[in-house]
Amino acid sequence: MAADPSSALVLDSLRRRMRALHSLYEDATATMDIEHVNHFEREGVVPIAFCLFHIVNMMDASFMLMTGATPIWNDEWQAKVQMSINDHGKHRTVDEMVYQRIGDYEAFKEYMAAVFARTEAWLAELDPAELDRVVINRPFPPQIASTYSARVAGEQGITLLDATECWIYQHGLRHMGEIELARGLVGLNGMTS
Repeated sequence: MAADPSSALVLDSLRRRMRALHSLYEDATATMDIEHVNHFEREGVVPIAFCLFHIVNMMDASFMLMTGATPIWNDEWQAKVQMSINDHGKHRTVDEMVYQRIGDYEAFKEYMAAVFARTEAWLAELDPAELDRVVINRPFPPQIASTYSARVAGEQGITLLDATECWIYQHGLRHMGEIELARGLVGLNGMTS
């Protein structure tokens, strides 16, 4: 099936926005240290470590739903990165996730770089016609029905474009906003104006 001519424009924009998003995370992690990311502000406030691992690990897991590829995260990465809670926390409470910490920050940045590189390589090769492919049909299972992507979805379901926009790009921006706010709590500047 041939892509709508506008699909190429959308894909080009998505590629550039994804690179920009990844660059914000690269800049943020380069200007923080382990004390910043593991800082405990107070009960009910998750540390930067939660936001960082949550978004990168969710991008990694989402990639499997979108492409069928096996996630990068595995027991070997857990042994290297040493997350205090080996879980992205999507189905856990804030009270549980306030204890999330990164053990080896340099190893975490390696994992993040691998996830970002794979995502960008996939987007670089993606056929624009694929953007219309439905990755989750309606009716949605309960764990999807309550999500933002379910609100965005069209009549048929969540397309590859919806998934990429919602699960990776928009979700990434949301957590970058949290990281920018948290950077202020640990004495660092925000990332954008």
